[in-house]
Amino acid sequence: MNVRKAAAAAVAAALGVTALAGCGFTEEAREATGKTDGPAPKTVTLVSHDSFNASKEVLAEFTKRTGFTVKVLKSGDAGEAVNKEILTKGSPQGDVFFGVDNTLLSRALDNGIFVPYEAKGVDRVPDTFRLDKENRVTPVDTGDICVNYDKKYFADKKLAPPQTFDDLAKPAYKDLLVVENPERSSPGLGFLLGTVAKYGDDGWPDYWKKLKANGVKTVDSWELAYNEEFSGSAGGRTAKGDRPLVVSYASSPPVEVLYAEPQPKEAPTGVSAGTCFRQIEFAGLLKGAKNPEGGKALIDFLISKKFQDDMPLQMFVNPVAKDAALPELFTKHGVVVEKPETVEPAKIAEKREAWIQQWSSLLK
Repeated sequence: MNVRKAAAAAVAAALGVTALAGCGFTEEAREATGKTDGPAPKTVTLVSHDSFNASKEVLAEFTKRTGFTVKVLKSGDAGEAVNKEILTKGSPQGDVFFGVDNTLLSRALDNGIFVPYEAKGVDRVPDTFRLDKENRVTPVDTGDICVNYDKKYFADKKLAPPQTFDDLAKPAYKDLLVVENPERSSPGLGFLLGTVAKYGDDGWPDYWKKLKANGVKTVDSWELAYNEEFSGSAGGRTAKGDRPLVVSYASSPPVEVLYAEPQPKEAPTGVSAGTCFRQIEFAGLLKGAKNPEGGKALIDFLISKKFQDDMPLQMFVNPVAKDAALPELFTKHGVVVEKPETVEPAKIAEKREAWIQQWSSLLK
């Protein structure tokens, strides 16, 4: 999945909170441009995975600046959404695609679904995030897939939580970890790629054999892992999950704090910072877009300070622009991952299916 940002919505749902949903904002667009009658401003369509979100005020600001109103078309998880665009290449569902990440980037680029466009303001984005030198995609956000832990469990057991991949295979943590299937889940794939980066092409299968011997549990989705198996989440407490370690995101602790009532002074979950894989999400102008002018304006806006500042509390990801500010919720309860694992997109494209098949045979 990309389910990284759906995580926030799922936690909110577990606590009985209604999350904001992305949509078109025709009425707000009319108000922002002063056009209260007659036809609405021209529409630019953003195709995305199901977890895209932005505040009404910010999208209305885009309309005020450009005259275009945004329609958001959600197309499933990230892999499903990318596949739909590949199948409709040249006759896309919209003008801009948002949500292809570095695990899927080469698939999208190799299939030629984007046209080059160098966004205005992209010089504010560090080169480490700009993985396509042809500017077919523009970095928008970043985040880390990491093991999360239930602070209360480890405090009660007087056991230090694991901090590294190596720790997870130690006897002290036997039968404590739940992970997602990389065949079906974006965080599951990210965690697998993290182990590949850490132990190399030859070493990662032996590492997974150790995890299997140490009682790792595998489920098909983040929702199942976090909300039903994990003991530390709001959903987990309801479902009486018994696994205090789960593959989730570095941004999950701030989500737990935001949606708890009353809000705790400290997040109930922590992050094992030595188990992280870096995700970067991109937006691109779709080949065959009906409104390329609006599409270019929207890509410019996605990396503007206005949108980048809004994004953390809407989608629980980190902005990529150097001048964007993180909210206090992130700085207080989030984790800065200094050295996440990474894998080159071209290598992911070449090896991904083989790695998944090998993982599947190991975990049977």
